Amino acid sequence: MAQVQIAPREVMDIRQASEYLGISGDTLYRYASEGFIPAFKLGNRWRFKKTLLDAWMDEKSGVKPQVPVVVAPKEKKPAGRAR
Repeated sequence: MAQVQIAPREVMDIRQASEYLGISGDTLYRYASEGFIPAFKLGNRWRFKKTLLDAWMDEKSGVKPQVPVVVAPKEKKPAGRAR
């Protein structure tokens, strides 16, 4: 039977984030406690934003962040008057 993959949530707990990153929960807890990895506490539990983890991994791996290209819509010409 195939294992079902669940898309990572935007805000993850230790278990979800460690699975996403492929490291142990203990290592991730240590990284968060030392401020090595972007994380925040909600109550007394660590939380991790997927977008911040992705940006952190890009930075650590030397990947330059992609700047989104914004294309301005073409201006419409005014309609001619009906005769």
